[in-house]
Amino acid sequence: MRWTPDDTPDTVAVLAVSDLSHLLQAPREKAGIAMRFSSYFGAALLVITTFITVAGHAQDQAADAQSSALLTRQLHALEQQVNELREQVAALKIGDKPAPAAVPQSNLVSASTSAPAAAPPPPSLAGLLGPTSLSGFVDVYYGQNFNNPASQNNSLRFFDGATNQFGLNLVELVVDKAPEAANSRTGYHVALGFGQAMNAVNGSEPKSGLGFDQYLKEAYFSYLAPVGKGLQVDVGKFVTPHGAEVIETKDNWNYSRGILFSYAIPYYHFGMRAKYTFNDKYSLTGFFVNGWNNVVDNNTGKTYGMSFAWNPNKKFGVTENYMAGPEQNAINSTWRQLTDTVITYSPNSKLSFIVNGDYGRGDRIDLGEGVLSQPVYWTGVAGYIRYAMSGTSAFSSRYEYYNDHDGFTTGTAQHFNEFTTTFERLMAHHIISRFEFRRDMSNRTPFLKADTPVSGQNTLTAGLVYTFDSREGK
Repeated sequence: MRWTPDDTPDTVAVLAVSDLSHLLQAPREKAGIAMRFSSYFGAALLVITTFITVAGHAQDQAADAQSSALLTRQLHALEQQVNELREQVAALKIGDKPAPAAVPQSNLVSASTSAPAAAPPPPSLAGLLGPTSLSGFVDVYYGQNFNNPASQNNSLRFFDGATNQFGLNLVELVVDKAPEAANSRTGYHVALGFGQAMNAVNGSEPKSGLGFDQYLKEAYFSYLAPVGKGLQVDVGKFVTPHGAEVIETKDNWNYSRGILFSYAIPYYHFGMRAKYTFNDKYSLTGFFVNGWNNVVDNNTGKTYGMSFAWNPNKKFGVTENYMAGPEQNAINSTWRQLTDTVITYSPNSKLSFIVNGDYGRGDRIDLGEGVLSQPVYWTGVAGYIRYAMSGTSAFSSRYEYYNDHDGFTTGTAQHFNEFTTTFERLMAHHIISRFEFRRDMSNRTPFLKADTPVSGQNTLTAGLVYTFDSREGK
Protein backbone atom coordinates (compact mmCIF):
# COMPACT_ATOMS: atom_id res chain seq x y z
CA MET A 1 0.00 0.00 0.00
CA ARG A 2 1.39 3.40 -0.90
CA TRP A 3 0.12 6.58 0.73
CA THR A 4 0.01 10.06 -0.89
CA PRO A 5 -0.10 13.46 0.75
CA ASP A 6 -3.72 13.90 -0.29
CA ASP A 7 -5.29 10.92 1.51
CA THR A 8 -2.93 10.14 4.36
CA PRO A 9 -4.34 12.54 7.05
CA ASP A 10 -7.91 11.20 6.85
CA THR A 11 -6.82 7.57 6.86
CA VAL A 12 -4.44 7.95 9.79
CA ALA A 13 -6.99 9.97 11.75
CA VAL A 14 -9.61 7.27 11.37
CA LEU A 15 -7.11 4.60 12.36
CA ALA A 16 -6.00 6.51 15.43
CA VAL A 17 -9.53 7.37 16.51
CA SER A 18 -10.65 3.76 16.08
CA ASP A 19 -7.88 2.36 18.31
CA LEU A 20 -8.17 5.05 20.94
CA SER A 21 -11.93 4.85 21.05
CA HIS A 22 -11.76 1.06 21.63
CA LEU A 23 -9.26 1.45 24.40
CA LEU A 24 -10.79 4.40 26.28
CA GLN A 25 -14.50 3.49 25.93
CA ALA A 26 -14.35 -0.25 26.76
CA PRO A 27 -16.80 -0.62 29.71
CA ARG A 28 -14.87 -3.44 31.41
CA GLU A 29 -11.38 -1.91 31.23
CA LYS A 30 -9.87 -1.14 34.62
CA ALA A 31 -8.47 2.27 35.49
CA GLY A 32 -5.17 0.71 36.35
CA ILE A 33 -4.70 -0.60 32.80
CA ALA A 34 -5.44 2.86 31.33
CA MET A 35 -2.78 4.38 33.54
CA ARG A 36 -0.25 1.73 32.58
CA PHE A 37 -0.72 2.32 28.87
CA SER A 38 -1.26 6.11 28.85
CA SER A 39 2.36 6.64 27.85
CA TYR A 40 1.85 4.50 24.76
CA PHE A 41 -1.23 6.37 23.61
CA GLY A 42 0.34 9.75 24.43
CA ALA A 43 3.20 8.88 22.12
CA ALA A 44 0.73 7.82 19.46
CA LEU A 45 -1.17 11.08 19.70
CA LEU A 46 2.06 13.06 19.51
CA VAL A 47 3.08 11.18 16.38
CA ILE A 48 -0.32 11.66 14.77
CA THR A 49 -0.36 15.38 15.58
CA THR A 50 3.09 15.80 14.05
CA PHE A 51 1.88 13.84 11.06
CA ILE A 52 -1.08 16.17 10.53
CA THR A 53 1.09 19.25 10.87
CA VAL A 54 3.65 17.90 8.44
CA ALA A 55 0.90 16.84 6.05
CA GLY A 56 -0.60 20.38 6.01
CA HIS A 57 2.77 21.87 5.34
CA ALA A 58 3.34 19.36 2.56
CA GLN A 59 0.19 20.56 0.74
CA ASP A 60 1.67 24.05 0.57
CA GLN A 61 5.00 22.73 -0.80
CA ALA A 62 3.62 20.08 -3.17
CA ALA A 63 6.07 21.08 -5.83
CA ASP A 64 9.05 20.38 -3.79
CA ALA A 65 10.04 16.79 -4.74
CA GLN A 66 12.69 16.48 -2.08
CA SER A 67 10.23 17.37 0.72
CA SER A 68 7.70 14.90 -0.70
CA ALA A 69 10.23 12.06 -0.60
CA LEU A 70 11.10 12.91 3.00
CA LEU A 71 7.44 12.96 3.93
CA THR A 72 6.92 9.53 2.40
CA ARG A 73 9.72 8.05 4.48
CA GLN A 74 8.25 9.59 7.62
CA LEU A 75 4.84 8.14 6.82
CA HIS A 76 6.32 4.66 6.41
CA ALA A 77 8.07 5.03 9.78
CA LEU A 78 4.83 6.24 11.37
CA GLU A 79 2.87 3.29 9.92
CA GLN A 80 5.42 0.87 11.38
CA GLN A 81 5.12 2.51 14.82
CA VAL A 82 1.30 2.37 14.72
CA ASN A 83 1.40 -1.35 13.82
CA GLU A 84 3.75 -2.01 16.73
CA LEU A 85 1.38 -0.10 19.04
CA ARG A 86 -1.55 -2.24 17.84
CA GLU A 87 0.31 -5.44 18.60
CA GLN A 88 1.25 -4.19 22.07
CA VAL A 89 -2.35 -3.15 22.84
CA ALA A 90 -3.69 -6.50 21.64
CA ALA A 91 -1.17 -8.35 23.83
CA LEU A 92 -2.12 -6.25 26.87
CA LYS A 93 -5.84 -6.95 26.33
CA ILE A 94 -5.19 -10.68 26.31
CA GLY A 95 -3.08 -10.46 29.46
CA ASP A 96 -5.77 -8.40 31.23
CA LYS A 97 -8.34 -11.28 31.32
CA PRO A 98 -9.32 -12.23 34.94
CA ALA A 99 -7.00 -14.91 36.31
CA PRO A 100 -8.50 -17.90 38.14
CA ALA A 101 -8.69 -17.42 41.89
CA ALA A 102 -5.50 -18.45 43.60
CA VAL A 103 -5.79 -21.55 45.79
CA PRO A 104 -4.20 -21.08 49.20
CA GLN A 105 -0.98 -23.04 49.50
CA SER A 106 -2.19 -24.64 52.68
CA ASN A 107 -5.17 -26.07 50.82
CA LEU A 108 -2.92 -27.40 48.11
CA VAL A 109 -0.71 -29.09 50.63
CA SER A 110 -3.72 -30.50 52.49
CA ALA A 111 -5.29 -31.81 49.32
CA SER A 112 -2.13 -33.56 48.23
CA THR A 113 -0.92 -34.87 51.55
CA SER A 114 -4.02 -35.37 53.72
CA ALA A 115 -4.74 -38.94 54.74
CA PRO A 116 -7.79 -40.66 53.30
CA ALA A 117 -10.98 -40.60 55.36
CA ALA A 118 -10.91 -43.03 58.27
CA ALA A 119 -12.59 -46.33 57.51
CA PRO A 120 -15.82 -46.95 59.45
CA PRO A 121 -15.32 -49.12 62.52
CA PRO A 122 -16.01 -52.80 62.04
CA PRO A 123 -19.45 -53.95 63.22
CA SER A 124 -19.55 -54.93 66.88
CA LEU A 125 -20.83 -58.25 68.17
CA ALA A 126 -23.69 -56.47 69.92
CA GLY A 127 -24.67 -54.81 66.63
CA LEU A 128 -24.63 -58.12 64.78
CA LEU A 129 -26.72 -59.88 67.45
CA GLY A 130 -29.34 -57.14 67.63
CA PRO A 131 -31.79 -57.78 70.50
CA THR A 132 -30.07 -61.08 71.32
CA SER A 133 -27.28 -61.07 73.91
CA LEU A 134 -24.39 -63.50 74.27
CA SER A 135 -22.76 -63.89 77.67
CA GLY A 136 -20.94 -66.40 79.81
CA PHE A 137 -18.01 -67.11 82.07
CA VAL A 138 -15.19 -69.51 82.91
CA ASP A 139 -14.93 -70.49 86.59
CA VAL A 140 -11.82 -72.30 87.89
CA TYR A 141 -10.34 -72.72 91.37
CA TYR A 142 -7.69 -74.36 93.51
CA GLY A 143 -8.92 -76.04 96.69
CA GLN A 144 -7.09 -77.30 99.77
CA ASN A 145 -8.74 -79.55 102.35
CA PHE A 146 -6.62 -79.66 105.49
CA ASN A 147 -7.96 -83.14 106.31
CA ASN A 148 -6.26 -84.35 103.12
CA PRO A 149 -8.99 -86.87 102.34
CA ALA A 150 -7.78 -89.91 100.41
CA SER A 151 -10.62 -89.45 97.92
CA GLN A 152 -9.46 -85.87 97.12
CA ASN A 153 -13.05 -84.74 97.53
CA ASN A 154 -14.71 -82.39 99.99
CA SER A 155 -17.46 -84.33 101.76
CA LEU A 156 -21.02 -83.07 101.23
CA ARG A 157 -19.81 -80.40 98.79
CA PHE A 158 -20.89 -80.66 95.16
CA PHE A 159 -19.86 -77.49 93.33
CA ASP A 160 -16.30 -77.42 94.65
CA GLY A 161 -15.99 -81.13 95.35
CA ALA A 162 -12.51 -81.75 93.94
CA THR A 163 -9.86 -80.68 96.44
CA ASN A 164 -6.08 -80.55 96.81
CA GLN A 165 -6.00 -79.82 93.11
CA PHE A 166 -7.12 -77.38 90.44
CA GLY A 167 -10.78 -77.76 89.58
CA LEU A 168 -13.18 -76.66 86.84
CA ASN A 169 -16.34 -75.46 88.48
CA LEU A 170 -18.29 -74.31 85.43
CA VAL A 171 -17.96 -72.99 81.90
CA GLU A 172 -21.21 -71.39 80.80
CA LEU A 173 -22.52 -69.83 77.58
CA VAL A 174 -25.88 -68.02 77.54
CA VAL A 175 -27.92 -66.82 74.55
CA ASP A 176 -30.81 -64.62 75.59
CA LYS A 177 -33.51 -62.44 74.05
CA ALA A 178 -36.05 -60.88 76.38
CA PRO A 179 -39.60 -60.27 75.11
CA GLU A 180 -40.62 -56.63 74.71
CA ALA A 181 -44.08 -55.12 74.43
CA ALA A 182 -42.84 -52.36 72.10
CA ASN A 183 -40.90 -54.68 69.80
CA SER A 184 -41.34 -58.44 69.81
CA ARG A 185 -43.43 -60.16 72.45
CA THR A 186 -41.50 -63.41 72.06
CA GLY A 187 -38.13 -64.29 73.52
CA TYR A 188 -35.87 -67.19 74.41
CA HIS A 189 -33.12 -68.19 76.82
CA VAL A 190 -30.58 -70.99 76.36
CA ALA A 191 -27.75 -71.68 78.83
CA LEU A 192 -25.15 -74.39 78.22
CA GLY A 193 -22.61 -75.48 80.81
CA PHE A 194 -19.73 -77.84 81.44
CA GLY A 195 -17.96 -78.74 84.70
CA GLN A 196 -18.55 -79.99 88.22
CA ALA A 197 -21.53 -77.69 88.73
CA MET A 198 -23.38 -79.15 85.73
CA ASN A 199 -22.68 -82.68 86.94
CA ALA A 200 -24.14 -81.79 90.33
CA VAL A 201 -27.21 -80.07 88.90
CA ASN A 202 -28.19 -82.53 86.17
CA GLY A 203 -26.94 -85.58 88.09
CA SER A 204 -29.93 -85.11 90.40
CA GLU A 205 -32.35 -86.14 87.60
CA PRO A 206 -34.26 -88.99 89.30
CA LYS A 207 -35.28 -91.03 86.25
CA SER A 208 -33.30 -90.21 83.10
CA GLY A 209 -29.98 -89.65 84.87
CA LEU A 210 -27.08 -87.37 84.02
CA GLY A 211 -26.67 -88.21 80.35
CA PHE A 212 -30.05 -86.96 79.13
CA ASP A 213 -29.33 -83.21 79.29
CA GLN A 214 -25.95 -83.14 80.98
CA TYR A 215 -24.78 -79.86 79.44
CA LEU A 216 -28.12 -78.02 79.34
CA LYS A 217 -28.66 -75.72 82.31
CA GLU A 218 -31.67 -73.82 80.95
CA ALA A 219 -33.71 -73.73 77.75
CA TYR A 220 -37.07 -71.99 77.49
CA PHE A 221 -39.01 -69.64 75.26
CA SER A 222 -41.04 -66.67 76.48
CA TYR A 223 -44.20 -64.86 75.50
CA LEU A 224 -45.25 -61.49 76.92
CA ALA A 225 -49.03 -61.66 76.85
CA PRO A 226 -50.90 -58.32 76.49
CA VAL A 227 -52.54 -58.61 79.90
CA GLY A 228 -52.42 -55.48 82.01
CA LYS A 229 -48.79 -54.40 82.23
CA GLY A 230 -47.70 -57.67 80.66
CA LEU A 231 -47.91 -61.31 81.74
CA GLN A 232 -44.69 -63.16 80.88
CA VAL A 233 -45.07 -66.89 80.25
CA ASP A 234 -41.96 -69.14 80.06
CA VAL A 235 -42.07 -72.75 78.88
CA GLY A 236 -39.12 -75.16 79.14
CA LYS A 237 -36.31 -75.80 81.62
CA PHE A 238 -35.51 -73.02 84.10
CA VAL A 239 -33.75 -72.65 87.46
CA THR A 240 -35.71 -72.74 90.71
CA PRO A 241 -36.94 -69.56 92.41
CA HIS A 242 -36.01 -70.97 95.84
CA GLY A 243 -32.98 -70.01 97.88
CA ALA A 244 -30.65 -67.08 98.40
CA GLU A 245 -27.96 -68.51 96.12
CA VAL A 246 -27.75 -69.56 92.47
CA ILE A 247 -25.76 -72.02 90.37
CA GLU A 248 -23.32 -69.40 89.02
CA THR A 249 -20.45 -68.44 91.35
CA LYS A 250 -20.24 -64.89 89.99
CA ASP A 251 -23.76 -64.05 91.18
CA ASN A 252 -23.20 -65.24 94.77
CA TRP A 253 -21.36 -63.53 97.61
CA ASN A 254 -19.22 -66.57 98.49
CA TYR A 255 -17.28 -68.88 96.23
CA SER A 256 -18.67 -72.19 97.57
CA ARG A 257 -22.41 -73.03 97.68
CA GLY A 258 -24.07 -73.35 101.03
CA ILE A 259 -25.68 -76.40 102.59
CA LEU A 260 -29.21 -75.10 102.08
CA PHE A 261 -28.62 -74.57 98.37
CA SER A 262 -27.16 -78.08 98.00
CA TYR A 263 -29.70 -80.05 100.08
CA ALA A 264 -32.79 -78.09 101.11
CA ILE A 265 -34.13 -76.92 97.73
CA PRO A 266 -34.33 -78.05 94.08
CA TYR A 267 -31.97 -76.78 91.36
CA TYR A 268 -34.35 -76.51 88.40
CA HIS A 269 -37.78 -77.34 87.01
CA PHE A 270 -39.25 -78.31 83.67
CA GLY A 271 -42.67 -77.01 82.73
CA MET A 272 -44.36 -73.62 82.70
CA ARG A 273 -44.25 -70.45 84.77
CA ALA A 274 -46.14 -67.17 84.45
CA LYS A 275 -45.05 -63.90 86.08
CA TYR A 276 -47.02 -60.70 86.47
CA THR A 277 -45.36 -57.54 87.77
CA PHE A 278 -47.95 -55.20 89.26
CA ASN A 279 -45.47 -52.36 89.79
CA ASP A 280 -41.92 -51.86 91.04
CA LYS A 281 -42.97 -53.17 94.49
CA TYR A 282 -45.04 -56.29 93.86
CA SER A 283 -44.80 -59.30 91.54
CA LEU A 284 -46.40 -62.74 91.52
CA THR A 285 -45.23 -65.90 89.70
CA GLY A 286 -47.08 -69.20 89.32
CA PHE A 287 -45.49 -72.59 88.46
CA PHE A 288 -46.85 -75.75 86.85
CA VAL A 289 -43.96 -78.22 86.44
CA ASN A 290 -42.98 -81.88 86.41
CA GLY A 291 -41.36 -81.59 89.82
CA TRP A 292 -37.92 -81.25 91.42
CA ASN A 293 -34.93 -81.57 89.08
CA ASN A 294 -36.66 -83.65 86.42
CA VAL A 295 -37.05 -83.01 82.71
CA VAL A 296 -38.42 -86.55 82.45
CA ASP A 297 -41.10 -86.97 85.10
CA ASN A 298 -40.73 -89.86 87.53
CA ASN A 299 -44.48 -90.10 88.23
CA THR A 300 -47.77 -89.00 86.69
CA GLY A 301 -48.40 -86.18 89.14
CA LYS A 302 -47.44 -82.55 88.71
CA THR A 303 -45.97 -79.96 91.04
CA TYR A 304 -47.48 -76.52 91.64
CA GLY A 305 -45.83 -73.45 93.03
CA MET A 306 -46.05 -69.75 93.77
CA SER A 307 -43.53 -66.98 94.30
CA PHE A 308 -44.45 -63.59 95.72
CA ALA A 309 -41.95 -60.70 95.81
CA TRP A 310 -42.38 -57.51 97.79
CA ASN A 311 -39.89 -54.64 97.58
CA PRO A 312 -41.32 -51.62 99.42
CA ASN A 313 -38.16 -49.63 98.75
CA LYS A 314 -34.67 -50.03 97.33
CA LYS A 315 -33.22 -51.10 100.68
CA PHE A 316 -35.60 -53.86 101.74
CA GLY A 317 -37.11 -56.88 99.99
CA VAL A 318 -38.94 -60.11 100.79
CA THR A 319 -39.54 -63.11 98.54
CA GLU A 320 -41.78 -65.96 99.65
CA ASN A 321 -41.78 -69.22 97.66
CA TYR A 322 -44.00 -72.26 98.07
CA MET A 323 -44.07 -75.49 96.06
CA ALA A 324 -45.97 -78.76 96.48
CA GLY A 325 -46.44 -81.98 94.49
CA PRO A 326 -45.55 -85.68 94.31
CA GLU A 327 -41.80 -86.20 93.90
CA GLN A 328 -41.13 -89.85 94.67
CA ASN A 329 -40.67 -92.45 91.95
CA ALA A 330 -44.01 -93.89 90.74
CA ILE A 331 -45.85 -92.54 93.81
CA ASN A 332 -48.48 -89.81 93.50
CA SER A 333 -50.03 -90.10 96.97
CA THR A 334 -47.26 -88.42 98.96
CA TRP A 335 -46.70 -84.74 98.31
CA ARG A 336 -43.47 -82.94 99.04
CA GLN A 337 -43.94 -79.39 100.28
CA LEU A 338 -41.32 -76.66 100.50
CA THR A 339 -41.52 -73.21 102.01
CA ASP A 340 -38.63 -70.84 101.24
CA THR A 341 -38.20 -67.28 102.51
CA VAL A 342 -35.52 -64.78 101.45
CA ILE A 343 -35.16 -61.38 103.12
CA THR A 344 -32.69 -58.77 101.85
CA TYR A 345 -31.67 -55.49 103.46
CA SER A 346 -29.11 -52.90 102.33
CA PRO A 347 -28.92 -49.88 104.68
CA ASN A 348 -26.39 -48.19 102.39
CA SER A 349 -24.38 -48.81 99.25
CA LYS A 350 -21.59 -50.64 101.10
CA LEU A 351 -23.38 -52.90 103.59
CA SER A 352 -25.88 -55.66 102.71
CA PHE A 353 -27.62 -58.50 104.57
CA ILE A 354 -29.53 -61.63 103.50
CA VAL A 355 -31.51 -64.09 105.63
CA ASN A 356 -32.78 -67.33 104.11
CA GLY A 357 -35.01 -69.94 105.74
CA ASP A 358 -36.25 -73.30 104.38
CA TYR A 359 -38.67 -75.92 105.58
CA GLY A 360 -39.49 -79.09 103.63
CA ARG A 361 -41.58 -82.16 104.42
CA GLY A 362 -43.93 -84.78 103.02
CA ASP A 363 -41.94 -87.63 101.50
CA ARG A 364 -42.24 -91.05 103.10
CA ILE A 365 -39.39 -93.55 103.25
CA ASP A 366 -40.12 -97.08 102.08
CA LEU A 367 -39.59 -99.34 105.10
CA GLY A 368 -40.22 -102.54 103.08
CA GLU A 369 -43.24 -104.75 102.49
CA GLY A 370 -45.23 -101.75 101.36
CA VAL A 371 -44.82 -99.93 104.66
CA LEU A 372 -44.01 -96.21 104.48
CA SER A 373 -42.57 -94.08 107.25
CA GLN A 374 -44.09 -90.98 108.70
CA PRO A 375 -43.50 -87.87 106.54
CA VAL A 376 -39.89 -86.75 106.74
CA TYR A 377 -38.81 -83.16 107.16
CA TRP A 378 -35.74 -80.94 106.96
CA THR A 379 -35.17 -77.35 107.91
CA GLY A 380 -32.43 -74.78 107.81
CA VAL A 381 -31.49 -71.11 108.08
CA ALA A 382 -28.66 -69.08 106.60
CA GLY A 383 -27.39 -65.56 107.23
CA TYR A 384 -25.15 -63.50 104.94
CA ILE A 385 -23.34 -60.21 105.37
CA ARG A 386 -21.35 -58.33 102.75
CA TYR A 387 -19.31 -55.16 103.05
CA ALA A 388 -17.99 -53.45 99.92
CA MET A 389 -14.73 -51.72 100.81
CA SER A 390 -14.57 -50.15 97.35
CA GLY A 391 -16.01 -50.62 93.90
CA THR A 392 -13.60 -53.49 93.26
CA SER A 393 -13.22 -55.27 96.61
CA ALA A 394 -15.61 -56.75 99.16
CA PHE A 395 -15.68 -58.95 102.25
CA SER A 396 -18.50 -61.50 102.78
CA SER A 397 -19.40 -63.99 105.50
CA ARG A 398 -22.02 -66.73 105.72
CA TYR A 399 -23.35 -68.85 108.55
CA GLU A 400 -25.74 -71.81 108.12
CA TYR A 401 -27.57 -74.25 110.32
CA TYR A 402 -29.21 -77.26 108.75
CA ASN A 403 -31.22 -80.05 110.36
CA ASP A 404 -31.74 -83.17 108.27
CA HIS A 405 -34.05 -84.72 110.84
CA ASP A 406 -34.58 -88.03 109.09
CA GLY A 407 -31.45 -88.16 106.93
CA PHE A 408 -33.66 -87.86 103.84
CA THR A 409 -31.48 -85.27 102.04
CA THR A 410 -27.92 -86.07 103.23
CA GLY A 411 -28.22 -89.82 103.91
CA THR A 412 -27.70 -89.49 107.68
CA ALA A 413 -29.89 -87.86 110.31
CA GLN A 414 -27.68 -85.02 111.54
CA HIS A 415 -27.26 -81.33 112.34
CA PHE A 416 -24.87 -79.16 110.30
CA ASN A 417 -23.17 -75.90 111.10
CA GLU A 418 -21.13 -74.10 108.48
CA PHE A 419 -19.17 -70.85 108.50
CA THR A 420 -17.56 -69.24 105.44
CA THR A 421 -15.63 -66.02 105.00
CA THR A 422 -14.68 -64.70 101.55
CA PHE A 423 -12.57 -61.86 100.22
CA GLU A 424 -13.38 -60.73 96.69
CA ARG A 425 -11.53 -58.46 94.30
CA LEU A 426 -12.49 -57.48 90.75
CA MET A 427 -9.56 -57.30 88.34
CA ALA A 428 -9.54 -55.74 84.85
CA HIS A 429 -13.35 -55.33 84.92
CA HIS A 430 -13.91 -58.96 83.92
CA ILE A 431 -12.02 -61.22 86.36
CA ILE A 432 -13.57 -61.93 89.74
CA SER A 433 -11.04 -63.31 92.22
CA ARG A 434 -12.12 -64.84 95.54
CA PHE A 435 -10.12 -66.18 98.45
CA GLU A 436 -12.19 -68.21 100.92
CA PHE A 437 -11.95 -70.10 104.18
CA ARG A 438 -14.73 -72.49 105.21
CA ARG A 439 -15.43 -74.63 108.25
CA ASP A 440 -18.01 -77.48 108.06
CA MET A 441 -19.20 -79.21 111.27
CA SER A 442 -21.69 -82.00 112.10
CA ASN A 443 -22.90 -83.87 115.16
CA ARG A 444 -22.03 -87.03 113.21
CA THR A 445 -18.86 -88.02 111.30
CA PRO A 446 -19.66 -87.48 107.62
CA PHE A 447 -16.19 -86.07 106.76
CA LEU A 448 -12.89 -87.83 106.14
CA LYS A 449 -9.40 -87.20 107.47
CA ALA A 450 -7.35 -89.34 105.13
CA ASP A 451 -9.57 -92.46 105.47
CA THR A 452 -10.87 -91.78 108.97
CA PRO A 453 -14.39 -90.38 109.52
CA VAL A 454 -14.41 -87.10 111.44
CA SER A 455 -16.99 -84.51 112.43
CA GLY A 456 -15.50 -81.51 110.64
CA GLN A 457 -13.37 -80.20 107.79
CA ASN A 458 -11.49 -76.99 107.07
CA THR A 459 -10.93 -75.85 103.49
CA LEU A 460 -9.17 -73.01 101.74
CA THR A 461 -10.17 -72.05 98.19
CA ALA A 462 -8.85 -69.56 95.64
CA GLY A 463 -11.17 -69.04 92.69
CA LEU A 464 -11.08 -67.04 89.46
CA VAL A 465 -14.10 -66.27 87.29
CA TYR A 466 -13.71 -64.60 83.89
CA THR A 467 -16.95 -63.07 82.60
CA PHE A 468 -18.01 -61.62 79.24
CA ASP A 469 -21.20 -60.07 77.89
CA SER A 470 -21.94 -58.79 74.39
CA ARG A 471 -24.19 -56.07 75.82
CA GLU A 472 -21.08 -54.24 77.01
CA GLY A 473 -20.42 -53.29 73.36
CA LYS A 474 -23.66 -51.40 72.97
